Amino acid sequence: MPSFEVPEVVVVRLPLYVRALTTLLAEGSEMVNSQQLGSRLLMTPAQIRKDLSYFGKFGKQGRGYNTRFLLRELRQILALDMEWRACLVGVGRLGRAIINYPGFAPEAFNIVAAFDQDPLRVGTEIGHLTVQGMSELSVTVERRGISIGVVAVPAAQAQEVIERLVSDGVRGILNYAPLAPKAPAGTVIRNIDPVLSLQSMTYYLRDCLGVSSA
Repeated sequence: MPSFEVPEVVVVRLPLYVRALTTLLAEGSEMVNSQQLGSRLLMTPAQIRKDLSYFGKFGKQGRGYNTRFLLRELRQILALDMEWRACLVGVGRLGRAIINYPGFAPEAFNIVAAFDQDPLRVGTEIGHLTVQGMSELSVTVERRGISIGVVAVPAAQAQEVIERLVSDGVRGILNYAPLAPKAPAGTVIRNIDPVLSLQSMTYYLRDCLGVSSA
């Protein structure tokens, strides 16, 4: 890993490269160049080369990159070559959908525990998990080696839940609640809010559809 700080926007783009390289390898492409990657990701070849340069030299000028090698290197940089254990808090409709989503495990993320404060949900089975009460959070995080918390509770409860996760040693938070939570230094939070994405989309759709502003 580089000894200097990599811009966050570059780190955010690395999973896009991993996804594109995985697809290319499945299609039988043993070599790929920045032009081909750029075409798939709607990015300039220069931007791709600049992003990769933060982490070393992976290809040869005029030949491009060995797809398998570059994919393996980027997965190591993102620490996707190891298992990441996660817990989910909030097993309403969204939480149940997250637990049953099959795409986490192939990418090294394993939801190993689920929690809820509703006594009617505690003890029920969802997928391969038995829902636990919040009183079991601390001991389960330690016993199962959990480092990521997925928060799928209403906005009014999210900050308290996040603070509880952090106090119990969880350092990565994937937050689905519609708020911008506070967390201490050393905690990494990623917020997912589809409504915000839709709202920014309609700004552009207004012009495309000829909708006049008020």
